[in-house]
Amino acid sequence: NVHAPTPEALMRSRYSAYVLGLPDYLLATWHASTAPGDLELQNVKWLGLEVRHAAATADAGVVEFVARCRTAQGAQRMHETSRFVREAGRWYYIDGQFQAGDG
Repeated sequence: NVHAPTPEALMRSRYSAYVLGLPDYLLATWHASTAPGDLELQNVKWLGLEVRHAAATADAGVVEFVARCRTAQGAQRMHETSRFVREAGRWYYIDGQFQAGDG
């Protein structure tokens, strides 16, 4: 079982899991302190991902990205800065803060 070597790699793999509809992977890579009990993926067509910034220091990391998707309400952009932590050599998603506006 190969684990993502950086926060950016984990963020990209989690984006792919949303695209492919893999909630088990999303939950497995979500830190236990913030993970939901279960995850119901919404009917969203993901259209693209742009990583704007990624950084890691020791066992903490952040990734700022813009993901484009289409929902029943039309095209949308999700601009988020996500936080990651490394425990026992594995990176986990902690949470994300949405950025106001389109950026």
